[in-house]
Amino acid sequence: MNSIRNFELPKHLRETLKKANKLEWITLFYLISVTIVMYLVLGASQAMKAAWLEDVLSLVPSAGFLIANKINSKRPNNKFPYGYHRVFSIAFLVGAVALLGMGLFLIFDSSMSLIKAEHPTIGTMQIWGYNVWMGWLMIVALIYSAAPAMWLGAKKIPMAKKLHNKLLYTDSSAQKADYLTALAAILGILGVGLGIWWADAAAAIFISGSILKDGFQHTKTATMDLMDRYPERLLADDEDEIIIEVVQKVRSWPWVKDTKVRFREAGQVYFGQIAVVPRGEPKLQEIEAGYDEIRNIHWKLHDFTIDPVRELPDW
Repeated sequence: MNSIRNFELPKHLRETLKKANKLEWITLFYLISVTIVMYLVLGASQAMKAAWLEDVLSLVPSAGFLIANKINSKRPNNKFPYGYHRVFSIAFLVGAVALLGMGLFLIFDSSMSLIKAEHPTIGTMQIWGYNVWMGWLMIVALIYSAAPAMWLGAKKIPMAKKLHNKLLYTDSSAQKADYLTALAAILGILGVGLGIWWADAAAAIFISGSILKDGFQHTKTATMDLMDRYPERLLADDEDEIIIEVVQKVRSWPWVKDTKVRFREAGQVYFGQIAVVPRGEPKLQEIEAGYDEIRNIHWKLHDFTIDPVRELPDW
């Protein structure tokens, strides 16, 4: 019986991980180009500033995934006997805290502009001898920041679900919803063009609120995962049905009187302990066979122990 498996993903998911890695590289270079384009047409618009800062922050999950995936692939060693699985959880927390901090800053900055009744001005730029309103250039930049991002996000969401990777899922779902940020900023810019001075700050506050909401939710999730909360399904607050299946499987063994199970998330996989009250003296072959049965339920059950006890522990 092997207590630690020497790989994390089954063969059919390793190809999915490679595709996700490739898409994150494409995303990273695309987002760098977006931040440059957006910066060049930033102007004095609060909405554009908020949208640009959101795009800058969008680099964090993509870069975090690529770095974490590289570290996660290392084998366990004497210094890290459980492997490097939690690196995904750490990267998730870093990105979430960055979102939370930037959301708070933008809410304050945009609100102050509204309170002070600052009237933003969007000037013109001469292109090939023609005076072009900067608002149109801003709108083009915003469309460029949203349309490809939506496609990339839609492509990555099914991969994130298959890999049970919260960092990848957060990144992909945020990109898929980028059209809301772009739409809010476009409405703010058009509002300024029509003489509605407060439209720009209002759009910026809407964008900031969205960033703040995501930052708070992701920081909460990442923190609770690092505190060894029981594993949850990716899109719900319910306990993962895999753990329920483990309990049912163990209770079906004829040599087991009762059992108690606890698992925790470590990045994409689960680590845990199964305490069993045996009927009589358990045999080594029975424990080994049980271990193999549990391990084959799902690839996420990465490392666990089966511990015969006289009475169930209080956890």
